[in-house]
Amino acid sequence: MRLAGDSGDGMQLLGTQLTNTSALAGNDVATFPDFPAEIRAPRGTRAGVSGFQVQFAKEEIFTPGDTLDALVVMNPAALVTNIQDLRKGGILIANEDGFTDKDFKLAKVDANPLEATVINDSYRLIKVPMTQLTRTAVSEHGLSPKIADRCKNFFAMGLVYWLFGRSLDPTLRFIDNKFGKKPDVASANVAALRAGWAFGETTEAFGESYQVEAAELTPGTYRNIMGNQALAWGLVAASKLSKKDLFYGTYPITPASDILHELTKHKNFGVRTFQAEDEISAMCATIGAAFGGTMAVTASSGPGIALKAEAMGLGMMLELPMVVVNVQRGGPSTGLPTKTEQSDLLQAMFGRNGESPIPVIAPRSPADCFDMAIEAWRIATECMVPVMLLSDGYIANGSEPWKIPTLDSLPQIEIQHPVDSNDGEPFLPYLRDENMGRPWAIPGTEGLMHRVGGLEKEHQTGNVSYDPANHQLMTETRAAKVAKIADRIPEQEVYGETSGDLLVVSWGGTYGACLTAVRRCQEAGHRVSHAHLRYLNPMPRNLGDLLKSFDRVLVPELNMGQLRMLLRSAYLVDCIGYNKVQGKPFAVSELIEQIEALVPAAVAV
Repeated sequence: MRLAGDSGDGMQLLGTQLTNTSALAGNDVATFPDFPAEIRAPRGTRAGVSGFQVQFAKEEIFTPGDTLDALVVMNPAALVTNIQDLRKGGILIANEDGFTDKDFKLAKVDANPLEATVINDSYRLIKVPMTQLTRTAVSEHGLSPKIADRCKNFFAMGLVYWLFGRSLDPTLRFIDNKFGKKPDVASANVAALRAGWAFGETTEAFGESYQVEAAELTPGTYRNIMGNQALAWGLVAASKLSKKDLFYGTYPITPASDILHELTKHKNFGVRTFQAEDEISAMCATIGAAFGGTMAVTASSGPGIALKAEAMGLGMMLELPMVVVNVQRGGPSTGLPTKTEQSDLLQAMFGRNGESPIPVIAPRSPADCFDMAIEAWRIATECMVPVMLLSDGYIANGSEPWKIPTLDSLPQIEIQHPVDSNDGEPFLPYLRDENMGRPWAIPGTEGLMHRVGGLEKEHQTGNVSYDPANHQLMTETRAAKVAKIADRIPEQEVYGETSGDLLVVSWGGTYGACLTAVRRCQEAGHRVSHAHLRYLNPMPRNLGDLLKSFDRVLVPELNMGQLRMLLRSAYLVDCIGYNKVQGKPFAVSELIEQIEALVPAAVAV
């Protein structure tokens, strides 16, 4: 279902509470928040609509769904911008108090869309005077009309909870924790929530309510988690697994800022957060922290990564371990700050001057951000290199159930710093180990004085060198170090057969839609398989052979074909692209259509 209204109507809060409640009920859940870029978007306009889509199910799911079974709208703008996604015969709940002449004008509609024949004939329309009912429910709590109207999202929440058999208890606990210091506001929200439930229970407009049973997930302890939150927790876990305090230097930018917000809560775990004055200083501070022997992390989105590029090259030249997170958004320039896109892959690969290779990895889902944060730090420390972790807005703001791991199931990250050997031999800061990584010498350690900087280094000694042959050697060495990582990452897994008519290759947040589409096509009898890449530089060592085992390769991306370009270049396979840059994730149905157009007719089973 989707909840849509003005950006001040509390739709994100409503959606988050519905998600958490459904997760606690044992359902598998997947979400897709969608909101304007402006802090206070124009009220009542189409551009100001904020929405939250959640799918909850009794079986394992991987996307928030293509079409809606139910849609809640608070005003005409929310209706006209979302109604096309509601399936025929679906439930449409409208706050009829929000459909006034003024609202029609703001939404640029000529008449009340709730009176339109197409709406009444196509959907189960239920008009609810939410604003007036909310005011009545909270009237005894002494709130002003403006504050009282803010409670209507809790009225809508109570109504939705009744409709789908959700418990009020988790939200009642949330209200107590969130508004406990404002008892009048807390009690009013409770009253609105219960009034919404009571309305659903007593009105005859619905006719029935629905119950979604618990899903059969792998046994364990679960919690609902968002991508940015999981990434922050993964970074904290990595710092503990490597026995290193965490330094996080950053500059706020959508949609990466929530990583900073989450990490500031965990000073008790040795986390130190630094909000710099700009992106360049955030990157340089991160390099300084890495030089000092700390787990160093920075994060941004595409525009900020562009500003960090020169200093990232310095980190690569110094060969220091650090993690650079890019939570991708729509571009170019300021672009679409709150919409998802995958258009920074080539920036991550090549967006630094000179020959400047770094490893690039990407989580596939909100929960996977936890594991890939740990993996990024493992690779960084083993190889002494900055690692780029490519998330995206869909993953960062989405959520899903996360099975909480046990501590002994997480990989230990062993870090050893060199000490003075006392043998009188000079310290060689660029002498390499079996991973081609150099020693991570802590400044001030006796006997380990060495030079650092952005000028080319002499092999082993680290002294400044302008020798042409040395520059060739160092350039090839740094590239070989990154390429060698392929020996220590998993081979590419395939969902389905390892050969066939079509292989769908995906990366990043397209995982769920691609996997679901491939599953359905397999059930229909098509010889199609799915390979999702989490390691993008270097790619898995068996990927080339895998691509050549299929008649055709389809690469769906939320860009204009960046991974397709890399695969064609690396493996000489004529991949077929399916590209979308609308600020929206792929729908499963459109992927199925593309797959069926590329494979032979299904064989009857």
